Amino acid sequence: MANQSSKFIGNIPENYDTGLGPRIFFDYADIMSAMTADHAPQSVLELAAGTGIVTRRLRNALLPECTLLASDLNAPMLEIAKKKFRNDEKVAFETADATSLAFDNESYDAVVCQFGVMFFPDKARSYSEVHRVLNRGGHYLFSVWGAWKHNPFAEMVHNVVAGFFPDNPPGFYKVPFGYHDTGLIRDSLTAAGFDQVVVEVRDIVSEIPSASDFAQGLVFGNPVYEEIVSRGGNPEEVRHTIEREIDKTFGGSMPLQAIFFDAVKK
Repeated sequence: MANQSSKFIGNIPENYDTGLGPRIFFDYADIMSAMTADHAPQSVLELAAGTGIVTRRLRNALLPECTLLASDLNAPMLEIAKKKFRNDEKVAFETADATSLAFDNESYDAVVCQFGVMFFPDKARSYSEVHRVLNRGGHYLFSVWGAWKHNPFAEMVHNVVAGFFPDNPPGFYKVPFGYHDTGLIRDSLTAAGFDQVVVEVRDIVSEIPSASDFAQGLVFGNPVYEEIVSRGGNPEEVRHTIEREIDKTFGGSMPLQAIFFDAVKK
């Protein structure tokens, strides 16, 4: 699966976890874990688990006897995730390609994916794979970001970075925020065999206690860092500019929007 998600390497996972996690992922991870626990599954597979932000909350929220397998294409991300758990906790980790899952048919009661589907190069195939590994009556719970206008920090970062490279602007920030057509997504789920697709838009306000820490994550915590370096840019200079723009544009808080899906296998 050669795509942007495969470039979360080097120091990117740590900066992702500490710089972006508290600002844009933690609150939605709380929502996702609560939604999953409400279904009382006995077995859960997490896709694109990353650094274990949702995984940690899932393990806290799920029934003690529920098994939890956290998977991601990127082993370096999972290495950060593993550090959040004791050896005796009921959670396993495995590298996995979400478009070609090496799991048996009807193996899980629930599959969970927070902000990962947007990176899958073949989304239709990923939906079919999830449908295959789910038990009948099982739930696929996942979230995607709303458009830039509802997540203005992302558009701001894109514009700042593009300003450094007007002839060849990095495009990373278009990827996670470019897949939000609920009708299209619902149709894709239905085509994969899912039923009873529930869609919920969740708007929140996230506090920004440190523009510097957030800017660090926005530049050094995702593949835009590699895009800057490959163009001969200075990531630290870009980070300083973004830090100033965060203070000027948002001050101490910013709006966020995510779209949650809960699709049931017939």
